[in-house]
Amino acid sequence: MGIDRIRRCWWSLGLAAIGLCAALSDAEAQGRGDRGRSAAVVEVTFRVDADMERAIRSFYAGRPATGARSLPPGIRRNLTRGKPLPPGIAKRTAPLELLSAVSLPRGYRVVEVGLDVFIVEVATEIVHDILMDVIR
Repeated sequence: MGIDRIRRCWWSLGLAAIGLCAALSDAEAQGRGDRGRSAAVVEVTFRVDADMERAIRSFYAGRPATGARSLPPGIRRNLTRGKPLPPGIAKRTAPLELLSAVSLPRGYRVVEVGLDVFIVEVATEIVHDILMDVIR
């Protein structure tokens, strides 16, 4: 009876290992399949209204020049609504004065990227709106 029990344990472990290898190879294949493609676009639920856009633009117009430069065209073209910000992109959190002047819904924040201002979701970094050429 002891040997049969050991054999059943080994069979169970072997089947579990095969299942784990199959799951890992599926995940790896999916990861390889996504290379070179753009990330899926998510439905945008929040957009900046005209009053908020006017407040953001007037805030940055009243500030001294920062010397910020525009992003390279290839990178700037890939920053679109519904896609997350790339992990290595240089971004700055908007000044506190702007955040107090503009009321965003909970879970969103304002970030500066190059000359542009982005409204992104905090949890996912998904871009919900873009104001181009705001920062000088």
